[in-house]
Amino acid sequence: MRLYLLALNPTDSVTEGFLPAAGRLGLDVTVLTDQPEAHHASYPNVEVLACDVRDFRAVVTRISTHHRPDAVFTNSDHLQTQAALAAAYFGLPGKDWRATLRCKDKAEMRRRLADAGVDTVWSTEITEPTAALTDAPYPCVVKPREGVASEDVVLVDGPEELAVHSKAIFDRRPGTVLVVEEYLPGELHTLETLGDGRVRHVLGGFHTELSPPPYFVEERLTFVAAHPEPVVTQVLAQLDSLGVGFGACHTEFVVHEGRARIIEVNYRAIGDQCDLLLAGLLEIRLFEHTSAPTSANRSPRTSVPAPTGPPAWSTRAPTARASSPKPRPPRNSPRRASI
Repeated sequence: MRLYLLALNPTDSVTEGFLPAAGRLGLDVTVLTDQPEAHHASYPNVEVLACDVRDFRAVVTRISTHHRPDAVFTNSDHLQTQAALAAAYFGLPGKDWRATLRCKDKAEMRRRLADAGVDTVWSTEITEPTAALTDAPYPCVVKPREGVASEDVVLVDGPEELAVHSKAIFDRRPGTVLVVEEYLPGELHTLETLGDGRVRHVLGGFHTELSPPPYFVEERLTFVAAHPEPVVTQVLAQLDSLGVGFGACHTEFVVHEGRARIIEVNYRAIGDQCDLLLAGLLEIRLFEHTSAPTSANRSPRTSVPAPTGPPAWSTRAPTARASSPKPRPPRNSPRRASI
């Protein structure tokens, strides 16, 4: 069976997680990437083909001119929609491309949640520096519409700060679109889920400690085996409205006065080695369970055991190795490489 894995830069999730899992599943892997040299260096015994993976049409063409696909998969936050469209084209199981788009596009996510009546957050998009949003409910959060990893995410207290920070971001990211949305108070948490389109399992989550405002650098994640049931119910309802239920999903949310509100949805497994930590804590074959549903010959529904690890486990971000914390990066630098 042939698995096509779409990737940008090499990541620990792929190198230490998904590729070994594919081997245990007996899959032949072809990596499609726009950085083939880096992947050749990371795993020289795996087939790697150059491809403009950000363009779903290029992905379809590359696969069509190679071996017949049995699965198309990615754990990249940037490539979920491309993988979903390619899987749909070849008639393979995969995520709904509309759901991947809603999750990746933070403005569209807000519109979808509001239309579904599950949560309404004041939000708008800007394409150039501006101080004209005088009626915005400050403080507001400014962030790239399709960003990841808290990169260029900043809290602003008024129109003047918005103009200054948005100009700085646009200078670093020409052509980007920024989302300006109301700040949601509360403690930050994550919910990790895994599904096959029929059954969705909740694997637990993390409590995230952040740097002081105005930036949002993740400094420590503490594993939580089970969030309170009312909180989980609220988050799952919001994920349902987005159409999320296939494969792994890493959801960030805040809880304030008992109300859970989504910050962002990463329709993939959690990264920064926390996925490796999660697999060990829960004692499950997380990477096999995550990639297997994409196979055309997927096995019957498999039970994922309840968490067996300790009730809490701490790790400093961005590494999941608690014994090797990394220092906080400069505030205006990218926090980590693209996932």
